[in-house]
Amino acid sequence: MKTVVVVGGGVIGLATAWRAARQGVSVTVIDPAPGTKASHASAGMLPGHSGQLYDQEELLRLCLASRDLIPSFFAELEEFAPSGFRRDGVLDAAFDEDALRDLDQQHAFQESLGIRTERLTPEECAKLQPAFGPVLAGVLMPDDGAVDPRVLQPALITAIEALGGTVIRRGATRVEDHTVVLDNGDKVPFDRVVLAAGCWTHQIEGLPEGAIPEIRPVKGQILRLHSDTPLLNLTSRALSTGGASLYLVPRLDGELVIGSTYEEAGYDETVTAEGTQSLLARVTKVIPGAGSLRFAEISAGLRPASPDGLPVMGPTVVPDVYMASGHFRMGVQLTPITASIMASYLTDTTPHESAAPFSPLRFA
Repeated sequence: MKTVVVVGGGVIGLATAWRAARQGVSVTVIDPAPGTKASHASAGMLPGHSGQLYDQEELLRLCLASRDLIPSFFAELEEFAPSGFRRDGVLDAAFDEDALRDLDQQHAFQESLGIRTERLTPEECAKLQPAFGPVLAGVLMPDDGAVDPRVLQPALITAIEALGGTVIRRGATRVEDHTVVLDNGDKVPFDRVVLAAGCWTHQIEGLPEGAIPEIRPVKGQILRLHSDTPLLNLTSRALSTGGASLYLVPRLDGELVIGSTYEEAGYDETVTAEGTQSLLARVTKVIPGAGSLRFAEISAGLRPASPDGLPVMGPTVVPDVYMASGHFRMGVQLTPITASIMASYLTDTTPHESAAPFSPLRFA
């Protein structure tokens, strides 16, 4: 039985370990605090389409492949623990004329991809989301939804351990001689290792220079408000002038997740008054009653961005060293396909055809 060590306990690393364990691999995950970084801050939206995919055909294929896997991925995980997955639709709503033009373009593109959609009038939007202010039009994607990463990640740990895997809550400092060296000096041997530590991946020592591309942190602050009952009925994106969208993800317990900012701030994870003010101002424009909700949390996560902004998945130039990082804004959305691709590499089977453009070897 192969022994695989996964360095990184976010959704990408945990899901990779779980899928590999499902295929009979002995897995160990190393992370000082699993599920507490970028994935923990994420809202977990699983949309049918993103505006950034119009001219990125290879990334689009990857996203659609992941979307196809979402139902079975979460159904299998539910055998071990609740996953936090809701498939009750995503609504894109246009709040001004510029956004309406973007919505029309997006709707036509979705239809060309075969994504099931429903074009909604302002009255239909108001019926579906009564808390919204005046909306010009909407597009409902009834087959999509969201997942709560703060439920998903513990579920993945439960599933890994149920299959005999191990989670070591220590930091990994270097890779050498088929071992991962921990921050306390202990060594964990492996047949293969997967580096999935987000924007900290390239900081792991012991590998040849250039073997691991630098993964840049991009800060995002995310606001959480709370009410006794959910303010919104389903996950939504509020589109406004300039193509910007505000995502709004309700939880069944009354939490509303609102995001997010985009900040080039290095490894600074500080939450700021400016970030809070920006998100509050934006949400109260589209949900007039949001200002009366209870303040629950403002958090910051560091999105992992590769040099070309695309995911990095597969074997590196170093034998038996693999990488799964660089998913930027799409980590949760791409988790099912990434886990499938990485499990295929780790078991010497053919990965999904969408995997090839995202090999780490493109940076070698």
